[in-house]
Parts: sequence; C-alpha cells; structure tokens
Amino acid sequence: MKVYTNLLLLCLLASPMFFGSVRAEEDELEEEEEGAVEEEGGDAEEVVEEPVKETGDGKTTTSPDADTTILFVYPVGTGNMELPAGRVTEFLVGFSNKGDQEMHLDNIEASLRYPMDFTFHIQNFTAVALNKVVKPKQEATVSYSFAAADAFAGRPIGLTINLNYRDSAGNFFIDPVYNETVQIVEFDEGFDTETFFMYVCISGSVVLLAFLGLNYLSGSKKGSARSRAMETGTDADDGVDYEWIPKSALRSTPGGGKTSPRQRKGKSATSDSE
Repeated sequence: MKVYTNLLLLCLLASPMFFGSVRAEEDELEEEEEGAVEEEGGDAEEVVEEPVKETGDGKTTTSPDADTTILFVYPVGTGNMELPAGRVTEFLVGFSNKGDQEMHLDNIEASLRYPMDFTFHIQNFTAVALNKVVKPKQEATVSYSFAAADAFAGRPIGLTINLNYRDSAGNFFIDPVYNETVQIVEFDEGFDTETFFMYVCISGSVVLLAFLGLNYLSGSKKGSARSRAMETGTDADDGVDYEWIPKSALRSTPGGGKTSPRQRKGKSATSDSE
C-alpha cells in the first residue's frame, strides 16, 4: 500500500511538467500554422491583378492603344490657363491609334466644374459628334470651342474635356484630355466703346458750354455798344461846327429857337434887369 502511495505522489509531481511540455508544443504548432497562412496571404496579394477602372456608365477610362494631346489655339497656353469670360475659347485634340484595330471617335464634350469638387457641374457645353474612324498606326485631329459665362469672371473654375471613343470590338473608352483648374478673366478690348462714348459726351458738353459762353459775351458787348451810341446822340456837343451858320437860320430850323424853360427864365430875367 505504501508503494502505491509513493507512485501516486510521483505521478502528481510529474503531471505539471508533462502538461506544460504538451502546451508548449501546441503553441509552437499554432505559431507555425499562422506563419504559413500569412505567407500564403502575401503570395496571394502579389498574384492578384488590379481591376480595370470603369466610369459610372460602364466605359473604361482610356485604352492602352490610344494617346491624346491637347493644344489651345485661343488663348494660347497649357498651364495656369486664363480663359476670357464671354469670349470663344478654341482648342485642338490630337488622337493617335497605336493598336492593331480601328478606333471610332464618337464625340467630344467640355464642362466647367466646381474647383473644390470636380463632380459638381457648373456649366455644361454641347457635345460635338465626331464620327471619325482612325485606322491602326494613324492619327487624327479634332477641334472644339466654347465660351465661359460672364458671371464667372475673376473666379477659378475647373475645366474638364472628355473624348469618347471605342474600338472595333465594341469596347467604349472615355479619355479626360484636360482636367485642371483655370482662371476666368474679363476680356480686355483694345477699343472700349463705353469709354469712347463717355469721352464723346464730355466733349459735346464742353463745346456746348463754350458756345453758350460766346453767345453771352457777344450779347453783352452789343448791349454796351448800343448804350454808348444812345449817350453820344443825346450829348449837346456832337462834334459839328455851327459857327459858320447864321443865327437866323438856326432859329428858323425846327427846334432852333426852342430853349429849355430854365434858359427862357434866365433870358427874361436879364431883359428885366436891363
């Protein structure tokens, strides 16, 4: 009985060591399995290819067999563009077919977008139908023009130009030929009609005032000349020499013997004194 008791005590003492080694082996197996899973996951990520980008209407963005370029005819420039408000903006789009199948150019469109969010349309322009076929290893050029509204003058606006085309297999593509922020500026004319008419009105007013002033001055001069003539006519000394004319002839002339009451009174007084 004593022997069984000693064996039981030995088993109890050895059991923690046994279970500890088993637990350690299990942990090592779990770590090895996790490492294998991570390695497999890394290999899978390398094997997976990126999907082809598509737009909301099912058209892929661009074709690897096509290249596009843009050239602004008016105004001339490529970066930091300044477009005149209310005036026509013209540009050319070049299309190069590098593939082995024909490319069909469907249409080209342009729009003004909110500069902080290019998905928000501010002004849409008419899409121009092209209906051109570009054969393999050939190029084509298309033109387009639009006019930004006068209300956008002095503001930065996003400009988006898209070229829609397809290949012979029926795959549709949309190429954002231009997708940048531009500055809408006021059109500076060399000849301003408003300023011209303002100067014309000012010149007409000056001429009218000068004409009225001359008329006023000429009228005042005529009035002074008339007054001087009237004063000269009433003066007794009119510059005529009456010494050679007999007094009897002067008395016989109308009004020659007439004197003023004061002179007649003076004459009567002298006759009385005599």
